Amino acid sequence: MYNFALMIPKDLLEIVVCPACRKPLELRTNPETLKCSQCHRVYPVRDDIPVLLEDEATIEPS
Repeated sequence: MYNFALMIPKDLLEIVVCPACRKPLELRTNPETLKCSQCHRVYPVRDDIPVLLEDEATIEPS
């Protein structure tokens, strides 16, 4: 499996935002996910593709 951080250029990763609140997303590993620090939604990454759909996100406590 490829490393997500290497699959998406850093400059593109810097402009990806949460679809719900439009705040930046943070890349997390193990498992690979993208988390919003504002609304705490966690978006899955499946087959090296981020799934940025609100219905697919989980919400973690702060």
